[in-house]
Amino acid sequence: MDVLQLIGRNERLFEHDIKNHEEILANKISSSSFLILGGAGSIGQAVTKEIFKRRPLKLHVVDISENNMVELVRDIRSSFGYIDGEFKTFALDIGSIEYEAFIEKDEQYDYVLNLSALKHVRSEKDPYTLMRMIDVNVFNTDKTLLQAIKNNTKKYFCVSTDKAANPVNMMGASKRIMEMFLMRRSKEINISTARFANVAFSDGSLLHGFNQRIQKKQPIVAPTDVKRYFVTPQESGELCLMSCIFGENRDVFFPKLSEALHLISFADIAVKYLEQLGYVPHLCETEKEARELIKTLPTQMKWPCFFTKSDTTGEKDFEEFYTYNEVLDMERFENLGVIKNNLNVEEDKLILFEERIKELRESRSWNKEEIVELFHLMIPNFGHKETGKYLDSKM
Repeated sequence: MDVLQLIGRNERLFEHDIKNHEEILANKISSSSFLILGGAGSIGQAVTKEIFKRRPLKLHVVDISENNMVELVRDIRSSFGYIDGEFKTFALDIGSIEYEAFIEKDEQYDYVLNLSALKHVRSEKDPYTLMRMIDVNVFNTDKTLLQAIKNNTKKYFCVSTDKAANPVNMMGASKRIMEMFLMRRSKEINISTARFANVAFSDGSLLHGFNQRIQKKQPIVAPTDVKRYFVTPQESGELCLMSCIFGENRDVFFPKLSEALHLISFADIAVKYLEQLGYVPHLCETEKEARELIKTLPTQMKWPCFFTKSDTTGEKDFEEFYTYNEVLDMERFENLGVIKNNLNVEEDKLILFEERIKELRESRSWNKEEIVELFHLMIPNFGHKETGKYLDSKM
């Protein structure tokens, strides 16, 4: 499958920036130690491979998913083989006592990269998953930041999202709040982050779902009115790596918009995807029709598709990587933009957020409305879109 062709490109987005800075990248990585948190997710695996192939002194990878970690090791061994440096993986939950024991006993790391996150907009469908999203995206980040400070880490990188710019859903807002917590710790440690587009065919994404539907002989479903920017998994790793190594304190890296990076709808990608596989998309009027036709159409090299407009909570009509009041550096790199942040900490808000979330969790009883209200206090222009419908109610 040609992923670049599917997302409307012929070249890797950051190819020239990586080439222009390769010598520095290789030198810094080969003389440094790294800890990657959430390293077995789609972006985490991409970052791990970018670091591994430049032969670090030490590379430790932590992730809660044992199965994904096994696949990461198999992938690395099959693609790159071995390095002289120490490469180890640990199937641990960042919030666990086992992880605390691990981080207290192990040696120091020059760089800590946090790729762990609850990334789905659908995670706000119930108050319990929503609270876990806050714990993972905000408080685990702050916890691992404090550990990095204690261990004299040179640099802490944490992945953000384009959905943190003028957020309309709780996932994006949680990442915006995470950025506020990062700002507070930037007084004690150098931090940088990255906001970027959808990672094509990442685990759990709609495009990854296309693969699953084909394998399971099920219809393809996609919205016609939702357009997104896409990067490949390798590009996601390159973006994070560039921010980690070259980002100055409080920098946020993002892909520059250009002819190479443009909006494309999920439905358009679905059509291209099927055509690459040799199928003609067959548009259906209902889910029921699509489920029925999947029994017969594939033998005719046709695939049933159900394309509709989006009406679920938290879907943003368009993507943006920065807001109008943020200061940008668009000159340093060819295809990477940088948001430059001065130190700006709203300590009272952060304390309020910590205390209120603690109260709700200790009460063991909370609702989504209470959390939405708290998010509005943290982000006054939070444009939350509540439609009462969620992706779990769709095919």
